[in-house]
Amino acid sequence: MLVLLPPSEGKAPSGRGAPLKPESLSLPGLAGARQAVLDELVELCAADEEKAREVLGLSEGLRGEVAKNTELRTAGARPAGEIYTGVLYDALDLASLDTAGKRRAARSLLVFSGLWGAVRVTDRIPSYRCSMGVKLPGLGALGSHWRAPMAAVLPEAAGSGLVLDLRSSAYAAAWRPRGGVAGRTASVRVLHAPTRKVVSHFNKATKGRIVRSLMESGAVPSGPAELVVALRDLGYVVEAAAPGGAGKAWMLDVLVDEVH
Repeated sequence: MLVLLPPSEGKAPSGRGAPLKPESLSLPGLAGARQAVLDELVELCAADEEKAREVLGLSEGLRGEVAKNTELRTAGARPAGEIYTGVLYDALDLASLDTAGKRRAARSLLVFSGLWGAVRVTDRIPSYRCSMGVKLPGLGALGSHWRAPMAAVLPEAAGSGLVLDLRSSAYAAAWRPRGGVAGRTASVRVLHAPTRKVVSHFNKATKGRIVRSLMESGAVPSGPAELVVALRDLGYVVEAAAPGGAGKAWMLDVLVDEVH
């Protein structure tokens, strides 16, 4: 099972350990695309703070994020699972998983990123600011920049098992499963049951709890239909829509009564 996650806008501080080693990151087929984004991002932030802030879509209060990006090559690195924070990652709470759960998370979880493309939660990275919605002056829109490298690398990472897609739309645009992989993919929405509307906060929190439940239980559904059964066994209310044809993903709605 491969679980696709969005990153978080807010991130924990960089560590005090060894700096980034790009060659050590998972999915080495993304190395060239990563280097291109890293080089332009560092250069942009070091050369013109105001322009960088505009390009990155940062408010005056987030000016310090520009300076942080200038130090990406020298700042200490930490596992990505510690760098990403926010509602989804608080609910997932990787640090409190037992040993078996942490091993499953290391194998299964893939976090998408405007800067790195995608990383495992065990990959050591510095704290940074660069969303998938950014359009760099040289490389252009990052969603477009990542499409070809992702298309070349992600099908192999997906293997022959289930792909559980919990990404937001901006990150989903960087790689859309095709063909046989799409048929093994389940995209999940979380809806407030009484209104059947998506509410951002509990949408993220519920997705974090879903991933935690799967990592704790050790469930390994082989495909979307088996995932529906597994989630219901774990206590979730799930409505499933099988794809209308070959090469299309399943759509799952998880219904939640309380907003929390």
